[in-house]
Amino acid sequence: MPKRDYYEILGVGRDAGQQDIKTAYRRLAVQYHPDKNAGNKEAEERFKEGAEAYSILSDSGKRARYDRFGHSGVNAGTGGFDPDVFSDFSDVVGDFFGFGDVFGGSGSRSNRSQRGADLRYDLRISFDEAAFGLKAKLKIPRMELCQNCEGLGADPEGGIEVCPTCKGQGSVRYQQGFFSISRACEHCHGQGKLVKIPCPECQGQGQEKKEKILEINIPAGVDEGSRLRISREGETGTQGGPAGDLYVVISVEEHPFFVRQENDIFCEIPVAFHQAALGADLSVPTLNKENKTIRIPSGTQSETLFKLKGCGVSSVNGGRKGDQLVRVKVMIPEKLTKEQQELIERLAEISGETEESGGLFDAVKEMLR
Repeated sequence: MPKRDYYEILGVGRDAGQQDIKTAYRRLAVQYHPDKNAGNKEAEERFKEGAEAYSILSDSGKRARYDRFGHSGVNAGTGGFDPDVFSDFSDVVGDFFGFGDVFGGSGSRSNRSQRGADLRYDLRISFDEAAFGLKAKLKIPRMELCQNCEGLGADPEGGIEVCPTCKGQGSVRYQQGFFSISRACEHCHGQGKLVKIPCPECQGQGQEKKEKILEINIPAGVDEGSRLRISREGETGTQGGPAGDLYVVISVEEHPFFVRQENDIFCEIPVAFHQAALGADLSVPTLNKENKTIRIPSGTQSETLFKLKGCGVSSVNGGRKGDQLVRVKVMIPEKLTKEQQELIERLAEISGETEESGGLFDAVKEMLR
C-alpha cells in the first residue's frame, strides 16, 4: 500500500508554517493517542503515521528533501520516524497528555522541585541614612523547612512509607503499542512516598512559619522606591527546590531643610536686604554637618541659585556625586522704622528715582506690602 502524503496526513497545505504543523499534529495526537484508543489498531496506525509525518515536516532539512523528492528523499521506506532527531515530540505530546517521558525516559513532571516564593519587605529610613547608607536589621516572617521532618511532612518516627503502586519510583510505565510511556504515579502524585503519620510540628505541611533576623547593607545613595534584592532569603522551596528572593523596598523620610532631586540636593537660605544689595559671605549647612561658605555678590536677586560642587548625594551605582544647590531668598522687613524709611528714600534720590518715576522706590514699596 503506497504511503500517504505527509501534508495530507496532518491536514495542512504545503505552505503551512511550523506553528500550523505543530497545531495540526497536536490535534491528531489527541484524537488517536493509544491511551484514548486502547486496543484500536487503526488508531494506533494513524497515531504512528501522524508522528512520522510530523518528524519530517518539523525538520526544515527533511521537509525540503521531501518537498523535492517525496518519500524517497527522506528514506521513508524504513518507517520515516527517527526518535533521535525528533526532539520536539515530548514537548508536543507530553505537555498535552500530562505524562513526562516518552521512549523509555525516566522521572515525571509531578516530582519536580519547586522554587520558594519571593518576599517583599518595606523599609522606611531617614534622609541622612539614604544619603550615607546604613546597616539594617530586619525581622523577616517567612515559611521555612520544618526541622523536625526536614520538609517531608511526615513524622520522623515511621510516619512515611514507600508507595506500593510505583515502588518508590514516582512514576509508572505503560506500554502502549508503539510507545513506552512513563507517567507520574497517581497514588503518590509522583513523590514515590506516602505520608502515613503527619509531622506533629508542621501538621504535614513540610514547612513552618519562622521569623529570621537579617542584617543587610543599605548602600549610600538609595532613594524613594529603590529595591534591593537579597538572593535566597525568601521562602524555602519544596522538594529540594531553591529558596525565593527577598526584595527590600525603600521609602525615605522628608528632611526639614534639604530637598533631593536625583543626586542633587536643594536648600533655601534667607538673606537680608542689605546683604543682597551689598554682597556678603554666607555660612551654609551641608549634609555632612560641616558648614560651607559661599560668597554672594552685590546686587544678588532673590531666587538666585549658587552651587556647592560635590556636596550632594553619592550615586548608588558608583557614579558622580551630586551637588548642593543653594537658593537665596531676599528677606524684606515687614515694618520699617522712620530712620530706615528715610534711608531708603535717600537711596532712591541718589539713584535719581522718585515715587513718581518708579524703579527701586516702587520695587521696595512693593516688597513692603
